Amino acid sequence: MDANARPSGVRAGGGRGAVGPWASSGALRQLLLPLSFLFLLLGAPGARAAGYETCPTVQSDMLNVHLVAHTHDDVGWLKTVDQYFYGIYNGIQHAGVQYILDSVISSLLADPTRRFIYVEMAFFSRWWYQQTNATQEVVRDLVRQGRLEFANGGWVMNDEAATHYGAIIDQMTLGLRFLEDTFGNNGRPRVAWHIDPFGHSREQASLFAQMGFDGFFFGRLDYQDKWVRKEKLEMEQVWRASASLKPPAADLFTSVLPNMYNPPENLCWDVVCADKPIVEDPRSPEYNAKELVDYFLQIATAQGQHYRTNHTVMTMGSDFQYENANMWFKNLDKLIRLVNAQQANGSRVNVLYSTPACYLWELNKANLTWMVKQDDFFPYADGPHKFWTGFFSSRPALKRYERLSYNFLQVCNQLEALVGPAANVGPYGSGNSAPLNEAMAVLQHHDAVSGTSQQHVADDYARQLAAGWPPCEVLLSNALARLSGSKEEFTFCRNLNISVCPLSQTAESFQVTIYNPLGRKVDWMVRLPVSQHVFLVKDPSGTVVPSDVVTMPSSDIQELLFSASVPALGFSIYSVTQVPGQSLQTHTSQLRSQKPSSHILTIQNEYIRARFDPDTGFLVELENLDQDLLLPVRQAFYWYNASTGNNLSTQVSGAYIFRPNQQKPLLISHWAQTRLVKTALVQEVHQNFSAWCSQVVRLYPGQRHLELEWTVGPIPVGDSWGKEIISRFDTALETKGLFFTDSNGREILERRRDYRPTWELNQTEPVAGNYYPINSRIYITDGNMQLTVLTDRSQGGSSLRDGSIELMVHRRLLRDDGRGVGEALLEEGSGSWVRGRHLVLLDKARTAAVRHRLQAEKEILAPQIVLAPGGGASYHLGVSPRTQFSGLRRELPPNVHLLTLARWGRKMLLLRLEHQFAVGEDMVGNLSSPVTLNLKDLFSAFTITDLKETTLAANQLRASASRLQWAPNTGPTPKPSPSWLDPTRITLQPMEIRTFLASVQWKEDD
Repeated sequence: MDANARPSGVRAGGGRGAVGPWASSGALRQLLLPLSFLFLLLGAPGARAAGYETCPTVQSDMLNVHLVAHTHDDVGWLKTVDQYFYGIYNGIQHAGVQYILDSVISSLLADPTRRFIYVEMAFFSRWWYQQTNATQEVVRDLVRQGRLEFANGGWVMNDEAATHYGAIIDQMTLGLRFLEDTFGNNGRPRVAWHIDPFGHSREQASLFAQMGFDGFFFGRLDYQDKWVRKEKLEMEQVWRASASLKPPAADLFTSVLPNMYNPPENLCWDVVCADKPIVEDPRSPEYNAKELVDYFLQIATAQGQHYRTNHTVMTMGSDFQYENANMWFKNLDKLIRLVNAQQANGSRVNVLYSTPACYLWELNKANLTWMVKQDDFFPYADGPHKFWTGFFSSRPALKRYERLSYNFLQVCNQLEALVGPAANVGPYGSGNSAPLNEAMAVLQHHDAVSGTSQQHVADDYARQLAAGWPPCEVLLSNALARLSGSKEEFTFCRNLNISVCPLSQTAESFQVTIYNPLGRKVDWMVRLPVSQHVFLVKDPSGTVVPSDVVTMPSSDIQELLFSASVPALGFSIYSVTQVPGQSLQTHTSQLRSQKPSSHILTIQNEYIRARFDPDTGFLVELENLDQDLLLPVRQAFYWYNASTGNNLSTQVSGAYIFRPNQQKPLLISHWAQTRLVKTALVQEVHQNFSAWCSQVVRLYPGQRHLELEWTVGPIPVGDSWGKEIISRFDTALETKGLFFTDSNGREILERRRDYRPTWELNQTEPVAGNYYPINSRIYITDGNMQLTVLTDRSQGGSSLRDGSIELMVHRRLLRDDGRGVGEALLEEGSGSWVRGRHLVLLDKARTAAVRHRLQAEKEILAPQIVLAPGGGASYHLGVSPRTQFSGLRRELPPNVHLLTLARWGRKMLLLRLEHQFAVGEDMVGNLSSPVTLNLKDLFSAFTITDLKETTLAANQLRASASRLQWAPNTGPTPKPSPSWLDPTRITLQPMEIRTFLASVQWKEDD
């Protein structure tokens, strides 16, 4: 995204002074050197190993200005990934990544002092594979010398608000593995570099620390926060990013860049910039060298006053810059020479080509004590009334598709690991998890899952996900056939959310394979659209299980329901057969309208009772029968009228910015038409609020939460009002301005209305300024009772008054918010109509964490349903098929989550185990205590022959990994003690993730 996108709405194409994306490409000329000359130049500095030892020399008695030459290359935004890489449609935005990399390499070779950093492996890997062996060797030498340095090194620079921690880890692992495989330790990034994401999460910093990064640089910071930090010299600090992990495990040195990620004003020397080059010929009427040198010394000195050491950093580059790298480097060469020449006249400024890692190294050597930060950097505002809290909810259909794809990718990875090579090549063809893994990595980009790209780019992100599913479906088919011993005609019903599945709707009999990706047994209510018949359902042992056919009141579609029990990391196969000669006795639903009625409308099971107002049809009361808790709670849908600007600010609501026209939202409807469905297997209240807003409130037997399945859209905008739709829960709980939200689906942060922990907030937007990213849950509590709402995708949410929770489910806007995307968030096409679920839990505060932790785990890794007609051929002749399988010999304890099980090499797997409770969360049992596992013989499908522990992204052995040590002002932190790895005793501390590379031997078929 454009670092210069400003409230004025001017679309700049790069650094300050840019003339915009429509700039002429006539000036584009590459500096191309003959290859023989390239090799001569490479020998100049000496081929030393990369790392801090290759950093340039500094002047200890001067202000050292570290110039960081960089390009910020969005993996999709105004153009698609391919359009950006190849430089297509430059009329939209002048950008061609392949030319940037070509040009930078040539320019680095022209002068051994020059340095450059690169970030996005989605682009770099594609460029790399298109190069000759000779060019690749040239680049390897540049990396070895530290002159081409990788920062961050993920597949993308991921968003931090709308991303789930599992998907963040996956995309970082993909990028860092490419660097490790290609450049070895020389290519390993030392610093994390998130210069563009729109706010920063605490969990992101924790993950970076666990990946072994020495420091973290970012660009975007709330304008009030930045002002205070500059005054207090707190632009750099130690971020303590976990309340559970013992310091310094999640401590990360964090530096806020001085100018977001742009060059200083008037010093942008790119083809898309309009600043004057340095002219040092005094005879020229354009001579400006002295003026620019004086200006540079002035801004360097001013900038240095806000930082604590005699080092300061300047980002020399911006969006898609360096397509003609010679323009930049030629002027930077002159700047360095001319500024440093002033030292002879008494100047105390030394300017040099550097990198973020080399700058960090100098800060570390300063041996200072640093302030500690323990909260996060949400929400982000770049001015009064300008809160970037709209993107938390933008493009909800894409956000859900991304989350579903994460679920499916983990299933794909697990089966590939459990079965081994037979999953990749089998009776169904070549199966492959890589396309979906790469597509999911792209979706983590800060303009992808965030919903902040142009519409055609969002469509392309969805296309990439869609293209990743079929190779995984082939893999699943190969794996399930191998494990079950039967080659069935598998079919994947991707449209079950709208009750469409051709096989189940037409076949007289079929089988249902349910795969459970969790490390524990799961009971799951299967719902399949069927024809108007009675069906017999049998479990894996052939026993008939209770089933029901329910007619959906809204559509007259029949759905078959039955509860399936599925073992840990395994599957169960159920058979479904029509009963001949029996017609369906449909369960009639009772229609209710707005007319008053004395009849109490309730649904309940053995744990929960939900009561609805008979006059309005709204949910009004929730009761936990198990814990004897009763809470009046009113749930309804409202809409905020999107601001188009007013006398306080011209800022409008858009893809990034949330700014309602007024504080009080409007009810979509004062009553709901209701229909009641009650059977032995489900109880539902169908609420219809309007032609574009409805909901089903649902309870299954044994379920300890209330399920609210909402459907919203297409949002009408014919009245010329943009609308932002919320679901709101109002209670009488005394919550004292506090509410709690997750950080990327992991640890929980306390929020307080109209408050920031590290500075005194001047609140200009009482609604938008209190919105936070909700990745998986939000809750409120009065200390005794807790109301928790789990989400099925990332959404924006808040508690704007005591006892209240609201979540934004959809938004459709008519104006662009001036942050560069240049397009209103109209969400036309398939993204306009959205269905999702909120799971509502009412618990005692002391036991609530156990419920929401385990339920959220089931939500993110739901069972995968695969159908087949049945009667398939035997996989191995003479071997009878099996109808149930578990990949584990024993279940994992409830506080342990199997985060990753994936193929890593020919006979190697990647394994991550995670303690999913925080310190002190389980106040009754022992789920917040350390837990010890025996990995020996844990898995039934393979034997672990060797186990190595690595850092979180699996690119360093844990035993040899080390990070720079920092001195926090809270006192010294102990150095982690090395421990001998015993596979029979793997201990997980609260919130700890441990990562292993396991050499394995797959078992032959029984």
